[in-house]
Amino acid sequence: MWWPLMQTAITESDKKALVDFIQSSDRYTCGSRVKHFEDEWSRWLGCKYSLYVTSGSTANLLLMASVKELHNIPNGSKVLVPACTWVTNVSPVFQVGLEPVFCDVDLERYSFDVNKLPDEDIKIVFITHLLGLNSPVEKLKEKYPNAIFLEDICESHGVKGPDGTRRGSTGLGSTFSFYYGHHMTTIEGGMISTDDELLYELMKIKRSHGMARLLSPHLYEKAINDFPNIDPSFLFLTDGYNFRNTELNAVLGIEQLKRLDENIEKRRKNFECFMKHLDPELFYIPYNDPGNSSFAFPFVCKKREDMLKLKSIFNEMGVEYRPIVSGNLLLHPFLQKWKNTVDVPNANILNDNGVYIGNNHFITEDMIVKVFEIIKTKW
Repeated sequence: MWWPLMQTAITESDKKALVDFIQSSDRYTCGSRVKHFEDEWSRWLGCKYSLYVTSGSTANLLLMASVKELHNIPNGSKVLVPACTWVTNVSPVFQVGLEPVFCDVDLERYSFDVNKLPDEDIKIVFITHLLGLNSPVEKLKEKYPNAIFLEDICESHGVKGPDGTRRGSTGLGSTFSFYYGHHMTTIEGGMISTDDELLYELMKIKRSHGMARLLSPHLYEKAINDFPNIDPSFLFLTDGYNFRNTELNAVLGIEQLKRLDENIEKRRKNFECFMKHLDPELFYIPYNDPGNSSFAFPFVCKKREDMLKLKSIFNEMGVEYRPIVSGNLLLHPFLQKWKNTVDVPNANILNDNGVYIGNNHFITEDMIVKVFEIIKTKW
């Protein structure tokens, strides 16, 4: 059996759309196609504003930096982050001068363990919906009613809350990734979505060096009047980056978005099949609800020796696997400063006993059944 983490999701029709665009246009840097993709994404998600950037990681950094600036959050303020997440969910926190506060995760959602939430002055809660599973947003808001909530949905496009709305459509800011292996791809790319106009305008100029002329006309006119001695062509209102993406990537995004709902539904059906075959005697059972948007099939063994056996079986079968994202992120060298700040036994279980294999719209129920049959015969 050959089971890669992901197969190419770029279709022949996507390629044709890209070729047609290249042949009919002479502008390939950030322009009208990018704006069109942003508008289409906002309509799909159900939010007012979206900003297309170079990756989900730069989306996280730009969002965190902009929220800190807009809300005048002092250096050293505390941001709650899970002990198991992707590295660029955590790095932006201290990169912009804030202080990460780590919390253990549970063994169902791989999100914050709501029984271990710290009693601290948390200014921002940065939620990750990991592997397409639904994080307990509502319970977190009960615990931290005065905090700012940001959501990373980079590998969980279309995950829905209990009320059926898409996650990321109602909070202050949410991020998405269009990396090759995710639900849809622009090869590289990411999106930030928000309903806050001022945050959107700030992120828009910070995406392009802090340049004022990227503002909406009424705000640009005000900036010109406020700083009459500076040439408005190169008037910089804030520090910034170059996180602009290209027209070429946006063309792919526009095409891929047309199939996103269909592909999410295939992933959900695959996950239902996976859950039916996962043995609760051997594995911790992940959380499942109608709102999930499965990225992968997680195998978290109850015994370390069983995980070693499972890896051997996967290697023999030709099934590609990865750790449960970071495992315990506090074990990694770049976070040595915070290594001993909190006890995270569940993150350690994910680290030592867990792997995931790919779920995508190319996977079939027959493939899932066959994997479990082979595991059973070789166990």
